[in-house]
Amino acid sequence: MSIRLVLVDDHAVVRSGLRMLLASEPDVDIVGEAGSGEEALAVAHATAPDVVLMDIGLPDHSGIEVTRALKADLPATAVVALTIHEDEEYFFQMLQAGASGYVPKRAAPEELLTAVRTAASGGIYLYPSLAKLLVRDYLSANHDNSASFAEELTEREREVLAYLAEGANTHDIAEALVISPKTVGRHRENIMRKLNLHSRADLVKYAIRKGIIQA
Repeated sequence: MSIRLVLVDDHAVVRSGLRMLLASEPDVDIVGEAGSGEEALAVAHATAPDVVLMDIGLPDHSGIEVTRALKADLPATAVVALTIHEDEEYFFQMLQAGASGYVPKRAAPEELLTAVRTAASGGIYLYPSLAKLLVRDYLSANHDNSASFAEELTEREREVLAYLAEGANTHDIAEALVISPKTVGRHRENIMRKLNLHSRADLVKYAIRKGIIQA
């Protein structure tokens, strides 16, 4: 089954280059393009893509605002940021807005393809140099609140947490643990509540800090 993809960048030349790169992949189907935030939302609503490749520097709204609005309306659609910005401010804002990936435009084509495929499968892809920012930020912060709740997790919740932090989707976790997807969802809600976490990025940072997964 092909990954339904929408390209969002205000430069037509960039979109053309991305289309040439991605359309040649047998598992990618480009279903729309947009050059502005408003157009991106309209195209996404019309096509319901699996992944939106999102530039941050759009002429009318920032990619961060568009990502937040898109995730509110289409939570099943994953967003991967493809941008020239590699500083902490944009990186963390995109993650908090709901992005499932962050790739600089200088990245190799293979990195971009990996990010798209990872996001489409329900995982999170962070370019290595940017992933270090996430780890550094988490290790330098005060995490007493989440630590105090950690002991409340059941053994099964800890198993689900490990799979979630590694980027596994609900179906894969259900299959691995021989439980229903509905049960996985319930465990995920309990984990987020008990650990006082509010996003997938928070969950990944927590798992790194506790050694549940390796950075």
